[in-house]
Amino acid sequence: MIVASAKTAEYDKVKNLDSGADDYLTKPFGMMEMVSRVKAVLRRTNRKKEDKIEKDGIKILLKRHEVFENGHQVDLTLKEYGLLKLLITHPGTVFSREEIMDQIWETGFYGETRTVDVHVRTLRQKLGEAGKHIETVRGVGYRYHEAD
Repeated sequence: MIVASAKTAEYDKVKNLDSGADDYLTKPFGMMEMVSRVKAVLRRTNRKKEDKIEKDGIKILLKRHEVFENGHQVDLTLKEYGLLKLLITHPGTVFSREEIMDQIWETGFYGETRTVDVHVRTLRQKLGEAGKHIETVRGVGYRYHEAD
Protein backbone atom coordinates (compact mmCIF):
# COMPACT_ATOMS: atom_id res chain seq x y z
CA MET A 1 0.00 0.00 0.00
CA ILE A 2 1.27 3.43 -0.91
CA VAL A 3 -0.03 6.41 1.06
CA ALA A 4 -0.43 9.69 -0.84
CA SER A 5 -0.91 12.60 1.54
CA ALA A 6 -0.50 16.34 1.82
CA LYS A 7 0.94 15.88 5.32
CA THR A 8 4.70 16.35 5.16
CA ALA A 9 5.63 16.02 8.83
CA GLU A 10 8.04 13.24 9.68
CA TYR A 11 5.64 11.99 12.38
CA ASP A 12 2.88 11.39 9.79
CA LYS A 13 5.24 9.52 7.49
CA VAL A 14 6.58 7.32 10.31
CA LYS A 15 3.08 6.65 11.67
CA ASN A 16 1.85 5.44 8.27
CA LEU A 17 4.93 3.36 7.52
CA ASP A 18 4.79 1.74 10.97
CA SER A 19 1.10 0.99 10.40
CA GLY A 20 1.89 -1.11 7.35
CA ALA A 21 2.28 1.25 4.41
CA ASP A 22 4.96 0.19 1.92
CA ASP A 23 5.71 3.76 0.87
CA TYR A 24 4.64 7.33 1.59
CA LEU A 25 4.23 9.92 -1.13
CA THR A 26 3.72 13.61 -0.28
CA LYS A 27 1.66 15.94 -2.43
CA PRO A 28 2.36 17.51 -4.81
CA PHE A 29 4.07 14.68 -6.70
CA GLY A 30 4.68 13.90 -10.34
CA MET A 31 3.03 11.00 -12.12
CA MET A 32 6.39 9.54 -13.15
CA GLU A 33 7.46 9.40 -9.49
CA MET A 34 4.20 7.74 -8.49
CA VAL A 35 4.48 5.13 -11.26
CA SER A 36 8.09 4.38 -10.27
CA ARG A 37 7.12 3.94 -6.61
CA VAL A 38 4.23 1.61 -7.56
CA LYS A 39 6.60 -0.46 -9.72
CA ALA A 40 9.10 -0.68 -6.86
CA VAL A 41 6.44 -1.92 -4.43
CA LEU A 42 5.24 -4.49 -6.97
CA ARG A 43 8.80 -5.74 -7.50
CA ARG A 44 9.28 -6.21 -3.77
CA THR A 45 5.99 -8.01 -3.22
CA ASN A 46 6.32 -10.24 -6.30
CA ARG A 47 9.79 -11.37 -5.24
CA LYS A 48 8.44 -12.62 -1.94
CA LYS A 49 5.56 -14.52 -3.54
CA GLU A 50 7.49 -16.14 -6.37
CA ASP A 51 10.09 -18.01 -4.33
CA LYS A 52 8.09 -21.06 -3.28
CA ILE A 53 4.69 -22.63 -2.86
CA GLU A 54 4.05 -24.98 0.06
CA LYS A 55 0.83 -26.93 0.61
CA ASP A 56 -0.05 -30.30 2.10
CA GLY A 57 3.48 -31.71 2.06
CA ILE A 58 4.22 -30.40 -1.44
CA LYS A 59 6.89 -27.74 -1.85
CA ILE A 60 7.56 -26.09 -5.21
CA LEU A 61 10.72 -24.01 -5.50
CA LEU A 62 9.72 -21.81 -8.41
CA LYS A 63 13.07 -20.24 -9.27
CA ARG A 64 14.81 -23.62 -9.16
CA HIS A 65 11.94 -25.45 -10.89
CA GLU A 66 12.06 -28.21 -8.25
CA VAL A 67 9.29 -30.10 -6.47
CA PHE A 68 9.46 -31.91 -3.14
CA GLU A 69 6.93 -34.23 -1.53
CA ASN A 70 7.44 -34.50 2.24
CA GLY A 71 11.10 -33.58 1.84
CA HIS A 72 11.83 -35.95 -1.05
CA GLN A 73 12.62 -34.48 -4.44
CA VAL A 74 10.17 -35.45 -7.18
CA ASP A 75 11.31 -35.45 -10.80
CA LEU A 76 8.56 -34.04 -12.99
CA THR A 77 8.34 -33.40 -16.69
CA LEU A 78 7.71 -29.84 -17.83
CA LYS A 79 4.00 -30.56 -18.41
CA GLU A 80 3.58 -32.31 -15.03
CA TYR A 81 5.26 -29.36 -13.32
CA GLY A 82 2.98 -26.91 -15.12
CA LEU A 83 -0.09 -28.98 -14.27
CA LEU A 84 0.82 -29.17 -10.57
CA LYS A 85 1.59 -25.45 -10.42
CA LEU A 86 -1.72 -24.58 -12.12
CA LEU A 87 -3.80 -26.73 -9.78
CA ILE A 88 -2.00 -25.92 -6.52
CA THR A 89 -2.09 -22.15 -7.11
CA HIS A 90 -5.88 -22.29 -7.64
CA PRO A 91 -7.11 -24.63 -4.87
CA GLY A 92 -10.75 -25.60 -5.21
CA THR A 93 -11.00 -24.34 -8.80
CA VAL A 94 -12.14 -27.01 -11.23
CA PHE A 95 -10.27 -26.94 -14.55
CA SER A 96 -11.71 -28.75 -17.55
CA ARG A 97 -9.36 -30.81 -19.69
CA GLU A 98 -9.65 -28.16 -22.40
CA GLU A 99 -8.69 -25.37 -19.97
CA ILE A 100 -5.69 -27.38 -18.81
CA MET A 101 -4.68 -28.01 -22.42
CA ASP A 102 -4.92 -24.28 -23.18
CA GLN A 103 -2.89 -23.30 -20.11
CA ILE A 104 -0.23 -26.02 -20.11
CA TRP A 105 0.05 -27.14 -23.71
CA GLU A 106 -0.95 -23.68 -24.93
CA THR A 107 -3.46 -23.06 -27.68
CA GLY A 108 -1.28 -24.48 -30.46
CA PHE A 109 -1.78 -28.07 -29.24
CA TYR A 110 -4.53 -29.98 -31.03
CA GLY A 111 -4.25 -33.37 -29.40
CA GLU A 112 -6.62 -35.66 -27.54
CA THR A 113 -7.77 -34.23 -24.20
CA ARG A 114 -7.24 -37.65 -22.61
CA THR A 115 -3.56 -36.73 -22.64
CA VAL A 116 -4.40 -34.67 -19.55
CA ASP A 117 -5.74 -37.80 -17.82
CA VAL A 118 -2.46 -39.61 -18.42
CA HIS A 119 -0.44 -36.69 -17.04
CA VAL A 120 -2.69 -36.40 -13.98
CA ARG A 121 -2.35 -40.13 -13.26
CA THR A 122 1.46 -39.97 -13.58
CA LEU A 123 1.62 -36.81 -11.45
CA ARG A 124 -0.44 -38.45 -8.69
CA GLN A 125 1.85 -41.48 -8.70
CA LYS A 126 4.99 -39.36 -8.52
CA LEU A 127 3.58 -37.27 -5.64
CA GLY A 128 2.73 -40.33 -3.57
CA GLU A 129 0.46 -39.51 -0.62
CA ALA A 130 0.29 -35.85 -1.62
CA GLY A 131 -1.11 -36.89 -5.00
CA LYS A 132 -4.50 -37.58 -3.43
CA HIS A 133 -5.07 -33.81 -3.26
CA ILE A 134 -5.54 -33.79 -7.03
CA GLU A 135 -9.19 -34.73 -7.42
CA THR A 136 -11.19 -35.79 -10.43
CA VAL A 137 -14.49 -33.99 -10.86
CA ARG A 138 -16.51 -36.42 -12.97
CA GLY A 139 -17.61 -35.06 -16.29
CA VAL A 140 -15.79 -31.78 -15.73
CA GLY A 141 -12.05 -32.05 -15.04
CA TYR A 142 -9.62 -31.73 -12.13
CA ARG A 143 -8.99 -29.62 -9.04
CA TYR A 144 -6.57 -29.37 -6.16
CA HIS A 145 -8.26 -30.01 -2.81
CA GLU A 146 -6.45 -28.63 0.22
CA ALA A 147 -6.30 -30.61 3.45
CA ASP A 148 -8.73 -29.47 6.12
